[in-house]
Amino acid sequence: MNLVLTAEQQELRAAVRSFLGTASPLAKVRRDMDSEQGYDPEVYRRLTGELGLAGLVVPEDRGGAGAGHAELAVVLEETGAALLPGPFLATTFAAILLTELGDKELLPGVTAGTTIATVALDADRVLNGAEADVILVIDGGEVRAVRGGDRTPLTTLDPTRRQARAALDGGEVVGASEAAVARARDLFAVALAAEQLGVLRATLDAIVAYSKIRVTFGRPIGSYQGVKHKLADMHCRLEQAESIVRFAAWAADESAGELPAAAALAQAYVGRACFETARDSLLLHGGIGFTWEHDAHLYYKRAKSDEVLLGPTRVHRTRLADLLEL
Repeated sequence: MNLVLTAEQQELRAAVRSFLGTASPLAKVRRDMDSEQGYDPEVYRRLTGELGLAGLVVPEDRGGAGAGHAELAVVLEETGAALLPGPFLATTFAAILLTELGDKELLPGVTAGTTIATVALDADRVLNGAEADVILVIDGGEVRAVRGGDRTPLTTLDPTRRQARAALDGGEVVGASEAAVARARDLFAVALAAEQLGVLRATLDAIVAYSKIRVTFGRPIGSYQGVKHKLADMHCRLEQAESIVRFAAWAADESAGELPAAAALAQAYVGRACFETARDSLLLHGGIGFTWEHDAHLYYKRAKSDEVLLGPTRVHRTRLADLLEL
């Protein structure tokens, strides 16, 4: 087991970070999230088509890159840190589910970025449901692909990621396998935890930088013991979260038997750690952190919406306890 990024994974991280830093900096994220579509289709097209990231874990014989979930985790950590708006996470979930089902019809379009797909985790709040060409509906071990139908955009806590209420009746069956669906759900948890790790890291970096320049009573706030202790606690959360995400991604690629517990642990710990870090970062920024002009509250909202995306923390803790027979 190796929980340290390889040279190739570090190069992938650098490439994605450089692309997002140029194509989707936070100032542009704000403009895009307020636009009619809520994201920049050109950035999404380049991310999925030019860089081929939508099909990262899709086998090569189905048009993908044939990489592992460890590589996907590296990418999602960067999209999370950048607060990338749009349907990339939703399409990633869809690609994971279709790959596990062995689909060959929808995957080429999803992989190429020409088909926007999402998974209906909640019928009342479908991630990027309004802009999706296809909504994958899980019904027990069966998965249906629903096109068209009524889509009602919803007001969301996180303005960088839209949701919609959708009619999910009908559709064509794309696969049926309880085992594949169960594994896909675990892989969703790992993927989301990777994004949460990126959000956590970005919020910590931001408040550390602010603590060095914000002066009160003639001293940088980072020199005060209370702030130092808070930053140390946040750093400890980051270190633990990174280890958990790296292990979960390794299990997804190399140890199927350990994946369920690793996925449950990832959501039981990382989701809460991400939110607590975003909360503490916002509070340490003081009044400026609450203003619309500051990015701290955007990270806070992404952290909270991610924390409950796959269900509240208690659900994952209960599942982890059951898996460990506690």
